[in-house]
Amino acid sequence: MTSEEKKAYLLLKAIIFHYHGLDEDERNNLNETADSLDGQAELQWANDFIAEDYFNSFERAREYLNDVVGDYRKENRVKLIEMVWQANNLKGYVTELEATAMLKLAKDWKVEAELIELLKKLSS
Repeated sequence: MTSEEKKAYLLLKAIIFHYHGLDEDERNNLNETADSLDGQAELQWANDFIAEDYFNSFERAREYLNDVVGDYRKENRVKLIEMVWQANNLKGYVTELEATAMLKLAKDWKVEAELIELLKKLSS
């Protein structure tokens, strides 16, 4: 995974976790993910990105991610959304705010139908 891909993945994961307020388990999950990717610098970049303007961080991240992830192959866009959904679901549920944020991104990336199909499979 390139540094740019690590930034995109870690920013996506962080921005979804921050959408409702980052808790300790989510902070640990972000650090574990960064460690597994050898991406501590990219995680720091994502945290700095969010901290720069916390109130508008989701929309700013959405713009950034649309520019970066929009060029990914469709299967990679689906995989990215799926990984973040699964990470959010580790706590046993995904909040309405988190789900809405991921659906917005999936729509931007033209993989909304694929995310909905994935969710149908996970709920059955």
